[in-house]
Amino acid sequence: MSTHSCRLYLITPPVIENPFQWVNTWEEALNGGDVACAQIRLKGLDDDQIARIVDVLRPPAQRAGVAVLLNDRPDLAFETGCDGVHIGQEDSTLAAARKAVGKDGIVGVTCHDSRHLAMEAGDQGADYVAFGAFFPTETKEAKFTADLELLRWWSELFTVPAVAIGGITVDNCRPLVEAGADFLAVSGGVWNHAQGPAAAVAAFDRIFKGA
Repeated sequence: MSTHSCRLYLITPPVIENPFQWVNTWEEALNGGDVACAQIRLKGLDDDQIARIVDVLRPPAQRAGVAVLLNDRPDLAFETGCDGVHIGQEDSTLAAARKAVGKDGIVGVTCHDSRHLAMEAGDQGADYVAFGAFFPTETKEAKFTADLELLRWWSELFTVPAVAIGGITVDNCRPLVEAGADFLAVSGGVWNHAQGPAAAVAAFDRIFKGA
């Protein structure tokens, strides 16, 4: 697979203390290089709190041509003007998510390390399947571990895009790109980068372009 066919899928930190201040960091990252989509992933907040943060983060991303997805909540994704939703196996059915965001909305599905779940999601019309975790991660507790062979198998047989997730950094991502990942979902690998988020996005961009 050609390296330039892979793109970055940016995920917010799990906690954003002050979105009105942090939006500057968000915009710097989005402008650091090519970002295909951005997932707003917030835990432990009520609907109003989530909506307020989405209202701050969504507009600059969409202005930059980045698709904005909300994690877990198809209903709020539609209500807050997001481009789609990412659902886990315990969040919503794909049919319910599709009904909530509409035929033109994006619905991505967590498939862990399961070929069966991925094929099922693809058959049901998922816009992408997400495999992981590929590496240890501090962002969330990873209950499943995926391997490179899963990406190779999927990319050779199916046209539905595959997202790789879990502990991905600029230092360990190349094998995932070479194995056929269409997108790399990254959170800590961007926000915790030693040179800052914009530098991390730029570094991923160079790798995707084969540098």
